[in-house]
Amino acid sequence: PRYSTGYTTLFNTLGMMVETHMLKPYKQRVEGTYELMKSFINIADADASTIKNLRKNSLEKYKVGSYYPISWEIDSSKTSTLKFKGFEGKMVPSKITGADRLKYFRDKPFTKDVTYYNNFKATDSVTIPSAYIVPKGYWNIIELLKLNKIEFSEIKKDSTISAEVYHIKSFETVKNPFEGHYLHYRTEVTKRTENVMVKAGDILIKTQQSGVRYLLETMEPVATDSFFNWNFFDAILQQKEGFSPYVWEDMAEKFLNENPEIKKEFETKKKTEPAFGNNWYAQLDWIHKKSPYYEKSHLRYPIVRVGG
Repeated sequence: PRYSTGYTTLFNTLGMMVETHMLKPYKQRVEGTYELMKSFINIADADASTIKNLRKNSLEKYKVGSYYPISWEIDSSKTSTLKFKGFEGKMVPSKITGADRLKYFRDKPFTKDVTYYNNFKATDSVTIPSAYIVPKGYWNIIELLKLNKIEFSEIKKDSTISAEVYHIKSFETVKNPFEGHYLHYRTEVTKRTENVMVKAGDILIKTQQSGVRYLLETMEPVATDSFFNWNFFDAILQQKEGFSPYVWEDMAEKFLNENPEIKKEFETKKKTEPAFGNNWYAQLDWIHKKSPYYEKSHLRYPIVRVGG
């Protein structure tokens, strides 16, 4: 979705990235773009009804409760063949560095068959909820919803509802920035149903609208270009409240004695995981995260799912 053709697809719109490379002669770039635009217009004119029906019918795939693929890989079992036109090239010594460099020869054009991998298969998916709820404080997300013509309404009064809540289990972050962001990837979550307090002014977004794919690709944290992966929720990654071991020791002992099931889980973990069993701080931290004193907002994804 971060790229132009992926973005247009979210709204069932045909998109094309025109690769009139800047290193080509200007005249060729203009003529190539012009001819491509004429082809687009002709196709849209000839197949207008078909395109309209395809766009309309495609929304039928995204009903509440159905599965939506959010991760893909190339399906190498399905291929086609393209007639590829190019120029012959070979490695020649560089006049600048002396190392070998690639050089193309425009007086040696060729056309050959190449295998084209244009099919993908889903590797992960999510169920489509009936709605998402975004806390009103995330104005930057609300502005993007407006820009993308996403329909939503404001919740009128404070209330407690049953909703699906994500907790960030793990993620990785790129080492270098991309478009001003340190993107997250390989994000994993856990999901559970909780009683959630929603506030007056929070945003309710129903998924059954033309922008359903935009919602799924941005609201679901494990999606490649989700709001989470683009750093919109990095504040939840910082644990602000911790514990002082000399104070927590006695409280932790009392908490375990009052919660035998958690104590049993703790003792088993110590016996079966040597690294954990030999790390006193990790043990205290584990107990703290199981207790009511643990910071509830830490790693809790703020957007909740309703229905589905």
